[in-house]
Amino acid sequence: MSFAAYSSILIGIPVTSSPFSQRRKFIINLGKALHKFGTPAYRLEAHLLNVASILGLGGSFIVTPTSLTFALWLKGEHDSQHNYVVRVNPGDLDLGSLARTDELVEELASGERMLGDAIERLAEIENKPPPYSHLVTFWAFGVSGGAFAMLMATSWHDVFWSFVMSLVVYVFIYWASMSRGVTKMLEPLVSIVSAFIVTGIMHLDPHINMSLVVLSSIIAFIPGLALTLGLRELASRDLLSGTARIMDAIMLLFKLYFGAVLGFALGKMAWGSVELVASTLVPDWTAWLAVFLLGSSLVVMFKIRIKDAPWGIIAGFISFGVSMAATPSFGIALGAFFGAFSVGIYSNIYARVFNAPAIIVSLQGLVILVPGSKVYIGLNTIVSGESIIAVDHIGTQSFLIFMSLVAGLIFSSVVLPPKRSL
Repeated sequence: MSFAAYSSILIGIPVTSSPFSQRRKFIINLGKALHKFGTPAYRLEAHLLNVASILGLGGSFIVTPTSLTFALWLKGEHDSQHNYVVRVNPGDLDLGSLARTDELVEELASGERMLGDAIERLAEIENKPPPYSHLVTFWAFGVSGGAFAMLMATSWHDVFWSFVMSLVVYVFIYWASMSRGVTKMLEPLVSIVSAFIVTGIMHLDPHINMSLVVLSSIIAFIPGLALTLGLRELASRDLLSGTARIMDAIMLLFKLYFGAVLGFALGKMAWGSVELVASTLVPDWTAWLAVFLLGSSLVVMFKIRIKDAPWGIIAGFISFGVSMAATPSFGIALGAFFGAFSVGIYSNIYARVFNAPAIIVSLQGLVILVPGSKVYIGLNTIVSGESIIAVDHIGTQSFLIFMSLVAGLIFSSVVLPPKRSL
């Protein structure tokens, strides 16, 4: 929603003359829906303040990954505020529903939709079935794993088996959608199964880098984006949410790594060990193909609408291309800064031109840059003393890349300030 839209709302139009209980209900339902769709805390809090102003309300909001706190009052009547606290589960990215919700608020602000109708429409959006079938999502997971392996400049053997194992991982994700018990142990379970099966595959194809194939197959779970968003929230002084998100991401990383270690141990007991046979690496040009394939798979995994998909894929090319161009002169870490800066500028332009949330395209560009996989590789190097791929000073490099990404996003917002709260 543009700031111009906020200023065009005058006290006295029907939306501000609606009962306080109805306005309060819309704000609370909106906050819960946007949190469910994966909106970062600093964006959600700012957006709720703007919407509260539209509705003629004063408000104060505290957002964390597992709770929402609302304090609402009629303007000029701060002493009679209404407080609402709710325990919620961490949201999953659903950028299609987030875009629809933003359009709904625009319609409410412009007077195209009445408040009662907006509440009903919000419930429809929240209960809308996934835009892509399980079969499409199944193939998207496979493509994401293969594309990541390709982006790591490994061999075609690794790319193929990463694709296959990512399909296996999605079977467990589908199972978890129907079983609460599986959901609770999903992350270590997929790591255990993937590592165990890959150890057996090694006897059929000794040309694969087992650790890299396992990492590629579970790449959808690696919390690189969550770590970046957590640091971005801390940079925005959203200390509670940022700290909670980072700690949750670190715990998820530990669960994934423990599962892989246990899976390899069980696999070696069952199948035995095989020495790696070196293989030809994929050509350099395949990195661009990998960016396209990974971006396309993210369209499905982030539930992005088809009409928004091309702009998100372009964001991936921009982030990758700019970072690659800057790396020879500035190094990998500062190359990531320029990549994130360019994505931030691009996403803010997109938001201005299409009157849509910048996050729809910015996240796809950031995913190409986030070093979550390097954190996993660094953890493996520390624990086992063996490196999945040859990277010098990977721990320091990962930290600098995270800082560069956050700095790039902040600088881009200074150079081209966003005109929307989402």
